[in-house]
Amino acid sequence: MFRRPILLLILLLIAALVLGLLALGAFPPDVSTSPVERVLPNDRFQTR
Repeated sequence: MFRRPILLLILLLIAALVLGLLALGAFPPDVSTSPVERVLPNDRFQTR
């Protein structure tokens, strides 16, 4: 089909990448929800 097998390999890799992105867009992964916990600075009891 192709004279150079490296072109066929590159074409197959690009096609696999495009198909993977389409599959990821069609079936996105679930988002895990978790509460955000932040540590607030306690400057009330510090010396001035």
